Formats: sequence, C-alpha cells, structure tokens
Amino acid sequence: MDKTPRILIVPGWHGSGPGHWQSLWAAQLPGAERVEQDDWVVPKREAWVRRLEECVLARPEPVVIVAHSLGCIATTHLRPEAATRVAGALLVAPADPERRAQLIDFAPVPSASLPYRSVLVASSNDPFCPIRLAGAYARAWGSELVRLQNAGHVNVDSGHGAWPLGLALLQSLTAGLSWSCAPVDTAALQA
Repeated sequence: MDKTPRILIVPGWHGSGPGHWQSLWAAQLPGAERVEQDDWVVPKREAWVRRLEECVLARPEPVVIVAHSLGCIATTHLRPEAATRVAGALLVAPADPERRAQLIDFAPVPSASLPYRSVLVASSNDPFCPIRLAGAYARAWGSELVRLQNAGHVNVDSGHGAWPLGLALLQSLTAGLSWSCAPVDTAALQA
C-alpha cells in the first residue's frame, strides 16, 4: 500500500480562493485532494458532509483532513463510518454557525470527542469565531489548541498566504502516524 497520506483539503464557506494557504497546499502537497462542494455560497450541511464522506471513503487508505472555517464544522459532522477512516485533522479557524444565519444549517455543532488526533488553530481576534468558543470546541472535541495572537480568520485577508506555521503543524500532526507527510518545500509554496 502507498505510504503517502491522502490529505483532504476541506475549505469553508465560499471555498478558498487563489492565494489562500489551502489552495496553495492543494496544488503543492503530495497526496493532497481538495474537497469541492456543489454550492459554496448557500451551504447545506447534508450535502457538504455527504461530499466529504464520499472523499474520505473513496480510497482504502486513511486520510488526514486539513479544514478551514466551516470545513472544520463539516468535519465534526462526519458519521462514524467515515470518521474511523480519519487518521488526524488540522482544524483551522473554525466557524460559529450560530452567529451567521447563512450557516445555521450546520448548528448545533457536535460536542463529542473526535475519534482521531486533531489540532485546532484559533486566533485571538477571529471575526467569525470568538477565541473562547474555539477553546470550547477544542475541549469538547479533544483537540490540541494552538492559539494565535491577532491572526484574524487565518486567511488571505489576514495576511496568511502559504502559511509556513500551518505546514509545520500539519507535519507534526502526521509525524506520529505509521506513515507521514513527505517533507514539504516551504520555499516553493511561498514562491
């Protein structure tokens, strides 16, 4: 079996456009696959989660999920059949679906512990999810919390292009697995 992990990039509401670290990683990381949704503007939980589950279950090897914003919340809604195929997750700047009417279909946010190792990255000044709520998510999900100071929504608008710190977190997440990410050329991602 191929030892390269299949990395699933799970964008949030409106997708991750050009220049977003998720788009850069999807193009550069070996084994990365972007989860595409039929409707990025009017997200429906059932459709988003079903698409993510299809991607998780499509091949025999376990996956590492790299989710941003609403993609984090969709990830926590995975049914057990799919969740057991996840080896780890990097959950960055989770959304608060109860704060925005357009995202309410994703509420309530699951509060059960995730059955895989996860790292939740949150910013002290994220306009879409207060740091206290992100901390509560991390405790409920059993995630390791990485708190960034004044990093906004950890996207292009807050100055996060290739985001080398995120790559380091991904590599630390996969390092303990029986298979791990190939070393990433962070200079190439920033070019």
